[in-house]
Amino acid sequence: MLKQLFIFSQLLLLFFYHSPTIFAQSPAPAPAPPSPPNVVGILKKAGHFNTLVRLMKRTKMDARIFSLLNDSNPLTIFAPTDAAFARLKSKTLKSFTFQQRIQLIQFHIVNSLLSTLDFDTVTNPVSTQAGDNSDYNFPLNVTVDGDQMNIKTGIVNASVNGTVYSDSQLAVYQVDRVLLPLGFFASPPAPPPAKEEALSPSDDGDGDEAKPSGAMPVIYNGLGAKSFVCSVIIAFSLCV
Repeated sequence: MLKQLFIFSQLLLLFFYHSPTIFAQSPAPAPAPPSPPNVVGILKKAGHFNTLVRLMKRTKMDARIFSLLNDSNPLTIFAPTDAAFARLKSKTLKSFTFQQRIQLIQFHIVNSLLSTLDFDTVTNPVSTQAGDNSDYNFPLNVTVDGDQMNIKTGIVNASVNGTVYSDSQLAVYQVDRVLLPLGFFASPPAPPPAKEEALSPSDDGDGDEAKPSGAMPVIYNGLGAKSFVCSVIIAFSLCV
């Protein structure tokens, strides 16, 4: 009996020795990729961006921003405070169409990640989610004056008052004015009238008309001379 147990134990040892993978632990699952930063959560935590948050939600731009960040698109957001919205003229926001409200939020979102150091070297006008950044549309110019960072739209001049959030994909900066696009208020100048081309002698419409010549005066002068001679002859014959 003991001999059989010994042989059995030896066989089990040999089995375990040649089959190590059977009892190997399964590999740990790979860590899930980090979720994109929650812009609405960031602004709510800051505590004085309630109007901006409401506008983002009503225009569905909060979902648009989340989608862009989730696709690894770097963004910079200029966030007007509640006090900045309070500085707008009465009913300004209400006067905007729904599409303009979307464009207003998009105008505050730059299509790249800007650190505070990048403000010195950024190429103006910067590109925003609103689209065309040419004159009379959505121009956005970032300038630095000493320690002060400024944003000019052609309608307002805003100041960057601090950093709300910053990581390797997203930067959120606080601004003291709502960035109003120039295209909402100014129309492009009318093109100058086309210059009239000078008419050449062949284009003045008189090319087919008969031009006066010296022939007719000569004829008239000839007839006058003959009449004078005839008159002299008749008068002479009467006298005779």
